[in-house]
Amino acid sequence: MPTATFNGVVLARSDATEVVEGNHYFPPDSVNWDYFSKTEHSTHCPWKGDASYYTVSAAGETKENVAWQYEDPFEKATHITEYVAFYPAVTVG
Repeated sequence: MPTATFNGVVLARSDATEVVEGNHYFPPDSVNWDYFSKTEHSTHCPWKGDASYYTVSAAGETKENVAWQYEDPFEKATHITEYVAFYPAVTVG
């Protein structure tokens, strides 16, 4: 089952991830939101839309803007609405 860990802490675990462009997107109900804080950072993808970002803090370590989600994606990406993906500072395996 795909699991996202950071600094030894499980951030998300689900057997219902969606893989898009090589990234596992975890359903929002599989994410341990206690470790996340939303930031002002955002990016735009031409086919997915605007992504919102989160900083993760766990076991005494913090990484800014290491997780993202599409809260209101374009039509071709609606299957990942509010799902969460991670940059390589978070181990997904």
